[in-house]
Amino acid sequence: MSSVVDILVGLVLLGYGRRLYWAFVAGVGFLTGLLLGPQVLPDRPNWVILLVALALALVGAVLAVVAKKVMIAVVGFFAGGGIGLMLLRQHGVAGEVPGWIVYMVAGIVGLLLTRLLFEGALILLSSLAGAGLLVAGVEDFVALSSGLAVLLIIALALIGIIVQVSSGRPRRSAPGRSP
Repeated sequence: MSSVVDILVGLVLLGYGRRLYWAFVAGVGFLTGLLLGPQVLPDRPNWVILLVALALALVGAVLAVVAKKVMIAVVGFFAGGGIGLMLLRQHGVAGEVPGWIVYMVAGIVGLLLTRLLFEGALILLSSLAGAGLLVAGVEDFVALSSGLAVLLIIALALIGIIVQVSSGRPRRSAPGRSP
């Protein structure tokens, strides 16, 4: 069940992360719950971790609508940290200290990106988060080497970036017609 949800949330983030800002924030809450849930709630069944992730997604979506500017910085931190930790795990690097260091450094980079370059960072981070969730969901069905998983994340993120950038351009009207 979690794999299907990962894939669905990943697809939404890839295609609509910039347009549906609240969905991006919800997706980051979901990703954070999935990544940190097992560490915070050890020995809990997967459905509990999924429930926590969904609750964080809901809280994130509500906060995104109510407190947009604060949430921009917060989601930038969590998205950057989540993406950094996900890439660390993709390479099989284990241990709490390196994971938290990577999470903090990548989180700070994500926060700075969202504050300085909000729209571009939103597209980049939502595409990376969506690609990561999509690949994680697929990995539950198909075994992928860590190298192939990283290449898929990069390829899917590029597709997400192209889709989001092209969907944001104003459409031209046909010659002789008014817009």
